[in-house]
Amino acid sequence: MTQPTATILIVETTAVDDCPIDFMGDSADLVYFFSFAHSERYGADHPLARAASIMKRQFRLNLSPLLTFADSRTENEEEERLLESLWQEAAPLAATARQVAAAIDERPQLSEITTEFPELPERLRELADMADWAAESEAQIRLTYVI
Repeated sequence: MTQPTATILIVETTAVDDCPIDFMGDSADLVYFFSFAHSERYGADHPLARAASIMKRQFRLNLSPLLTFADSRTENEEEERLLESLWQEAAPLAATARQVAAAIDERPQLSEITTEFPELPERLRELADMADWAAESEAQIRLTYVI
């Protein structure tokens, strides 16, 4: 059994109620995927960066909703403003998370590349469920992390 890491994805919404859906496992793989997906355009050579590149270039998936995230801790007003700018519509995030999970599950090439992150598709589906709940609540959603 793997021990939870100190890296955590934080999912917030503007809904009045708390989201009743939670991650059923360690969310660190999501933070890693988002980070490497963001850095792949700069030439990152990590399996998650390669997977993101294939998703974007070969399968034409728009990963932008997953790349709208930042460190939850701020040190100055500029970083506070950045955090406030991260709120996004929940439905596109849900759709993207589901598309990425399906791509990993259905494409042997992506399954093989992401083999070290076997729970990534399930965490993406859980994120999609959270985003669906936010969309149904007419709320926006924000992704931040703690390392």
